[in-house]
Amino acid sequence: MSTRTLDGWRLAVGTLTVFRVAPPQRVDRDTARTAALLAPVAFAPAAVLAAGAAGLLAMVVPGTVAALLAVGLVAWLTRAIHLDGLADTADGLGSGRPAPRALEIMRRGDVGPMGVVTLVVVLGLQVASAAVLLERGWGWLAVALALCAGRGALVIAARRGVPAARPDGLGTVFASSVPLAAGATLWAVLAVPLALGAWLAGASWWLGPLAAAVGAALAWYLVRAATRRLGGITGDVLGAAVEVATTGVLIVLAAG
Repeated sequence: MSTRTLDGWRLAVGTLTVFRVAPPQRVDRDTARTAALLAPVAFAPAAVLAAGAAGLLAMVVPGTVAALLAVGLVAWLTRAIHLDGLADTADGLGSGRPAPRALEIMRRGDVGPMGVVTLVVVLGLQVASAAVLLERGWGWLAVALALCAGRGALVIAARRGVPAARPDGLGTVFASSVPLAAGATLWAVLAVPLALGAWLAGASWWLGPLAAAVGAALAWYLVRAATRRLGGITGDVLGAAVEVATTGVLIVLAAG
């Protein structure tokens, strides 16, 4: 494994999960690009742990209870950083303030009403969708694959042409680091395991590619809105894109 790949892997695991890894030797756009492309695989152990535990629990309790456990475990395994980014992004975009003021709102540690409502709605949709999947055979695997696929939103937020909204922070490292072709290829690849997961969960296989398309489209729309309102992406926008994409994938898979 090359130094760049190893650094990208360490950045992905260290940023996306609570698992301890050695820090990368370099953190630049090359490292960020590698981390974004490896994100779905880097998150796989956490996804299997959360969804697998929920799948076992679903054998003895209602699916909603098991789904709550899955969502809670994911929050713990990620330090809730994506949820924090979602809340901050909702507060910033929903404030209606000019970009500098909106960015200042996002930088604060508190959560406003827009952030609270967004968290409630998104987490509710995730729990409801996961509950449906966990009541099916192999549904836990579909949940795990959806969680991994949602991390593919990083390549959409970090695609070429999307600037950083601030001169510092995580968004600066990731901004414009992923070529469009590489990002599109990653989502095309993600559609394959999602198709398998949908089929194993008793749904039509084509729901997998549809889920990938919906998840990618939602992340793209969020990043577009953030770019137009804020002038680019921030670390919060990266996290928000992950949560939005994950929710979209889960909803489509559950619809089957």
